[in-house]
Amino acid sequence: MHIHKNKVTKTPSKHWLNILDELGYQLALNGIDHDKADTFVADNYKLLKKHGYLTAMIPKALGGAEVSFTDMCAILVKIAQYCPSTSLALSMHQHLLAANIWKYKHQGTGEEFLRKVVDENLVLVSTGARDWLDSNGTMKKTDNGYLVSAKKQFASQSAIGDLLVTSIPFNDPEDGWQVFHFTVSMKSDGIQLLDDWHTLGMRGTGSQTVTLNNVFIPEDSIVMKRAKGEFPLFWNVVLTVALPLVMAPYLGIAEKAMKITLEKLKAKQSRPLHTTFLLGEIYNSLTLAQVLHKDMIEIANNLDFEADERIGVEILTRKTLVANACKETVSKAMETVGGQSYYRIFELERLFRDVQAVGFHTLPEMIQQHFTGEFLLK
Repeated sequence: MHIHKNKVTKTPSKHWLNILDELGYQLALNGIDHDKADTFVADNYKLLKKHGYLTAMIPKALGGAEVSFTDMCAILVKIAQYCPSTSLALSMHQHLLAANIWKYKHQGTGEEFLRKVVDENLVLVSTGARDWLDSNGTMKKTDNGYLVSAKKQFASQSAIGDLLVTSIPFNDPEDGWQVFHFTVSMKSDGIQLLDDWHTLGMRGTGSQTVTLNNVFIPEDSIVMKRAKGEFPLFWNVVLTVALPLVMAPYLGIAEKAMKITLEKLKAKQSRPLHTTFLLGEIYNSLTLAQVLHKDMIEIANNLDFEADERIGVEILTRKTLVANACKETVSKAMETVGGQSYYRIFELERLFRDVQAVGFHTLPEMIQQHFTGEFLLK
């Protein structure tokens, strides 16, 4: 087990959470409309942008509010209780910021990028989880750069994104197969969005497929080169900062499901005996998710940690356990409330659909177990 000394604050910043309570009613109404229409939660993003949530975690020295990593996780949990899609989309933006803030603090890099995000209030789009170690697409060398073509799925917020943070494999004549990482404007010639985000749940995240067709990438835009298929040390940083943020929306869903179920049961004059046992079962699952998510946050230690092989394994293991516990919580909530939970007009139905997405985030359970097993056998 990873032993960690942490700097996690005892209580989240009330200021940022209080604002969400003021915005919550509108966030929820907007979320319902976008879920029905299969459209991105653009109006919710407009509200969050206006109140500084997209740049909140960036250090004050660079123009941000320096909200702690721990507080940002709490913010995402809270947003999810009003609109899960808004929370999940925002978590994708925040994890890219967190990785760059870690580099800024530990390596002295990323300042220009973070300042640009603040100055222009940019929305960041990631394709990293889908790309994993091999990435996909084609890359051809040209004068002063490369021409890249690819199809990048599950690109959350791509509907209104400003910068695409992605990667493409390249067969280097001297070094062999590499994966090049870069950032490119979503407005670049050759970038298009497919209208294909029509899904079971998380319908408002705007995660359309992004296509790149001979998009020019200048040589100086390449920020990282690594061997294709190999697990780089920096991935332990990415996983450690990303997964507590990405799991936060699902914890918010689970907490909301528990709240709804409890309110329904308390309102009944009589209830079947088995529902009392089910309620205890829901609470057990929710507690498991909360405790393990808190442990993930403590491992991330407000971005004060060093990259090592074990930390990535520990985070991935907890991600699987949190994901399963969140799904179990919502599933049992449906069972406890009964048939009315099956109606779309009842909020549990949407929470059930939304929580199904949790297992598809890096790494899916069986792949995570194989990854962990390989590490343990070294």
